[in-house]
Amino acid sequence: MSDIKVIFQDDDLIVVDKPVDLPIHKNDFMPADAPYLTKEIGVLTGKSVFPVHRLDSKTSGVIVLAFSREIASELAQQFEQRKVEKTYAVVCKGIPGEGTFNKPVVIKKKKKRVNAYTAYKTIKSISTKISYKDITDVALSLVIAKPETGRWHQIRQHFAFERLDILGDTQHGDWTLNKIMTAQTDIKRLLLHAYTLTFTHPVTTEKMKVTAPIPEEFEQVLEQLNGYEVCLTDD
Repeated sequence: MSDIKVIFQDDDLIVVDKPVDLPIHKNDFMPADAPYLTKEIGVLTGKSVFPVHRLDSKTSGVIVLAFSREIASELAQQFEQRKVEKTYAVVCKGIPGEGTFNKPVVIKKKKKRVNAYTAYKTIKSISTKISYKDITDVALSLVIAKPETGRWHQIRQHFAFERLDILGDTQHGDWTLNKIMTAQTDIKRLLLHAYTLTFTHPVTTEKMKVTAPIPEEFEQVLEQLNGYEVCLTDD
């Protein structure tokens, strides 16, 4: 619970910086005493807590929760109607530049693909001497991504489609590069972070922009892998 930083709180809602690997709510696969966000925030505030939107347990960053079902419903409608602006920070393989990914993505547990759009802009890039398989001198980039639709693992899928795999992604990403990152930096996490949210407060009608600072691990990976040399000939 000490790892959960409160960004904003009033009588109606709370915004926190969710730690990596913490689920939002309990599921059937978790031990009875396992921590999850709504439980921890309930203990922290002494109030009933209702989730408003989704954030994968492996993704850190800004998330909004409500203190009543009514407020949660009003906020959820803003997400469903795409009235909320979301930005994420990622560290990925390659140098994406700037543009929009528009390939359809897979819906969770279904074979069906649906339309999805993610705008992106590269903020910083570094070069390495990492080589493996058919890849030489891997570049890495810090990128800001803005999903215009809200699909399951949308950002992760979009980057993976273009071979711009997000570091630490064990489901859609590059396993070899993940191993290299962890071996050199001791960091073993998905480098995807919910950076900002802009929404309208359902009671005060104030336009709110809330920010969860980019984790130190993102810059640490770029610093420690900058110019790093390794050549793997047998994966």
